[in-house]
Amino acid sequence: MDKQILDVCCGGKMFYCDKDDCRVLFCDKRYEPVRKMSNGGYFGVMPDKIHDFRNMDFKDDSFSLVIFDPPHLFCGKKSFMYTKYGTLEHFGKWKKDLAKGFSECFRVLKPAGTLIFKWCDADISLKEVLSLTPEKPVITHTAKSNSGFKNTYFCVFFKEAK
Repeated sequence: MDKQILDVCCGGKMFYCDKDDCRVLFCDKRYEPVRKMSNGGYFGVMPDKIHDFRNMDFKDDSFSLVIFDPPHLFCGKKSFMYTKYGTLEHFGKWKKDLAKGFSECFRVLKPAGTLIFKWCDADISLKEVLSLTPEKPVITHTAKSNSGFKNTYFCVFFKEAK
């Protein structure tokens, strides 16, 4: 594999400096061509590879850096938020999904590799989500929202060398 960086839920590549960065394998479970949104902007989800972060077909220890920015909202499938970010499954399935996602991310991460996990606590606390993996972040950065009722977190994990 020639790419060393894996983004398992790239969505619209919203936080990338270069949305076509050749070092990154952009993956998502959906493909949506660019279209005009209700706010007048344009948005699309165009990954390099379609896959499910809960069951990735990569070999163990394949990537030096893994980026995991899963859906973090409960919202309707026709909503603006769903189009941009996707949604979590209701009825408790989200815990199993995220736990499996963490497990898969660490499985494909090389020893001495880094996992960056992004989370917004609009519906579920970071503490509750981090309880779904036995791994512990090295650092966590909090970006406070202007609304004051939600925060976005960036957690950096490090996989020990074997």
